[in-house]
Amino acid sequence: MLPALPRLSDYDISPRNGFLPEEVPLDILPDRYYQPWEAVVRNFQSLLLAKRLRRIVDAIPVLETDLLLTEAEWRRAYSILGFLVHGYIWGGDRPADVRDECPWRAIVLTLSQIVPPSISLPFLETCRHLDLPPVATYAGVCLWNWRPLFDGEPTDTLDNLATHMTFTGSLDESWFYLVSVAIEARAGPLIPMMLDAIAAVRRNDSNTVIQCLRSLAERLDELGTVLERMYESCDPHVFYHRIRPFLAGSKNMADAGLPQGVVFDKGTGPQPYVQFSGGSNAQSSMIQFFDIVLGIQHRPTGETRMHSRSTAPDATATISSSPHGFIQDMRAYMPGPHRRFLAHMERIANIRAYVSTPANRHNRALTMAYDACLAMLRSLRDRHIQLVSRYIIIKSRESRSLSPRKQSRGATAPAALLPRVNLANTLPRLASPGKKLRGTGGTALIPFLKQARDETGEPAIDAWARRLLGMESGAPDGVVRLGKFSEGLDGEVQVVGLAGTWSVDDSEGGLCHW
Repeated sequence: MLPALPRLSDYDISPRNGFLPEEVPLDILPDRYYQPWEAVVRNFQSLLLAKRLRRIVDAIPVLETDLLLTEAEWRRAYSILGFLVHGYIWGGDRPADVRDECPWRAIVLTLSQIVPPSISLPFLETCRHLDLPPVATYAGVCLWNWRPLFDGEPTDTLDNLATHMTFTGSLDESWFYLVSVAIEARAGPLIPMMLDAIAAVRRNDSNTVIQCLRSLAERLDELGTVLERMYESCDPHVFYHRIRPFLAGSKNMADAGLPQGVVFDKGTGPQPYVQFSGGSNAQSSMIQFFDIVLGIQHRPTGETRMHSRSTAPDATATISSSPHGFIQDMRAYMPGPHRRFLAHMERIANIRAYVSTPANRHNRALTMAYDACLAMLRSLRDRHIQLVSRYIIIKSRESRSLSPRKQSRGATAPAALLPRVNLANTLPRLASPGKKLRGTGGTALIPFLKQARDETGEPAIDAWARRLLGMESGAPDGVVRLGKFSEGLDGEVQVVGLAGTWSVDDSEGGLCHW
């Protein structure tokens, strides 16, 4: 017997808003007991600017979570405490609480990245309730951190959205979160639609499947347009130097001042260091939903399709070294119900197998609709890579070229003149030319994004689609022979009519290399 189709209400999913809550997230906790948290959040940016946040947080009483009565209140508490934890860790010149025991030598002997009980204890409780890790996730800063400007107007457009909380108080940071919120809202109705497509496969209703796939392809193209609106109101310099450092987690952040991770002090004696990935768009359940319904499989970064076919999983692999790679690891950073929904979807996804059957491979309308979805999702990932290049890669290179010359061996500088230690200011200064730039999630950034993009085209059915997506071009992998080009950003070249940025090798007769 086939598994039943999921009921969205069982997984806290809205048929209208998708993974966003059906009701607008709370802008304040109703019980005055939680005013100490709300008071800090109201003055959050001022306290960070005055470098008083850590002292104020240390003085907050440890509040119980017993008076959080609804899921909306639990989510509000999680968002507040996530912002406070990351502000506490990254809001100073050094990650909290880095103590310099020999200031006259300008070296750090002990590193104690300790989050105090005042926020550790309630944060850990909210995380247990929501089945989330103790870190500021995509859910905390995007899914549960928005409001409409005007009631009664659509909430799936950037023209009617605002944020509840930001680290910097800047319009750039609000816009950065709201682009993701708008994408989630615009994609929300696709969830019940694709469940209809899966049901149609079960009854061999190819016309309904074709209609759903065409609608999915059109909406994916719209989502790419929404993503490109990031450039309108989020300045790359502001994002890279002011916003991005606050979103960093504690995993793979040794260069940024967290060599062992962080300690959540429970007030009951020594606690172990823990490491968690920071906020990442890979934590969006919607993006992984698209992959699942289309049958796209992702491998660990650096592993090729041939390698994955010939190598069996290592039975000794631990949780910290998942055989499924970064994308699968990001499931742990999604709200528990959403994570379980994706697992349910994996059991019932049938569209790729249906389109690939011998009986349907010659159904041009069906195969073209499916391949169009792959092309549009790959285009969306192309646009994301372009955005990452502009906001992170180029800014990293600029920071490295503008960083002050290294002091001569043995020279020291006053502590006040030492640069801030965070994801923006430390990695460019310490990284060797061959060292991979990491995202806030802790993974190697560009290799991960490019591989995810390339894997999106692999299930293409028609030969023309595989050629378009660069899977079978008669040229080396990742090479497509085209003839029309236009100048792009930073001296690169863009292929007209094909999303993504390509370089041209004139010596090979106009071959385009990604």
